[in-house]
Parts: sequence; structure tokens; C-alpha cells
Amino acid sequence: MKLTNMFLIAGMFLLLAGCAHHRDVRPGADGVNNVVIHTDDEERGAREALEQAEHFCQQSGRMPGIIDEKKNYVGDMKEDNYKTAKKAAKVASAVGGAAWVFGGKNESAAGGIVGLGGGIADAAIGNGYTVVMKFKCQ
Repeated sequence: MKLTNMFLIAGMFLLLAGCAHHRDVRPGADGVNNVVIHTDDEERGAREALEQAEHFCQQSGRMPGIIDEKKNYVGDMKEDNYKTAKKAAKVASAVGGAAWVFGGKNESAAGGIVGLGGGIADAAIGNGYTVVMKFKCQ
């Protein structure tokens, strides 16, 4: 039953993520558009920006021509500390989640607490990067 619930929740998140194809695109004057992504990983954010630009342009049968792309760290703490904290939070979430699903009664309870704590820490640390991509559909 627990594993089924996990798959159901994961499926719902994938469905919701699939519905928002270019939610961060801001159409601009003279056909120059912007995508602004707030993310916890600058490379993943850059890929997301490109995917959104592609989807935006595909609606008119064109492809994006990238004019400029900037990735900036905008977090409140030193960037190295941010990366370390994000890794620790993600590890706690993953390990706690695995113990919750695969552990016995005691391990499951402890795993749930650790996983939840990791998720809360990850959310509290927030997204430390902003990716801004300027593009034209051509």
C-alpha cells in the first residue's frame, strides 16, 4: 500500500509538471522574449529555460534563437555553503524516504521524520540561482 501511494503521488507531480510547458516565458517587444527560472541547480535551470523557449516557439512552428543567457547565484549565504546545505537536505530526504518505504515499523517512522526534515530544510534553503535566457522565435 505504501509503495502504491508513492507511485500515485509521483505520478501526480509528473502530470502537474507536464501541464506547465512555458509558464516562465515573458513575451517581449520586437519578438525578444525572456525566460526567468528560479532554481536550486543552475545547469538544470538552463535546460528548463531552453525547454520552455522551445515549447513557446513550437506553438508558432518556429525554433528559439538564443540571444543571451545569464546564470546568477542570488542566495543569502555563501555559494559553497548553499551547495553543501542543499546536498545535505536532499540526502536526508532520499535516505529518510527509502527508510520510510522499505524499513520495518521503527525504521519507517524514523525514516519518515528524517525525510520530512530533509524536505523542510530543502524548502527553507530555497532556490539560490536565477537563470535568465533571452531568445527570439525564428
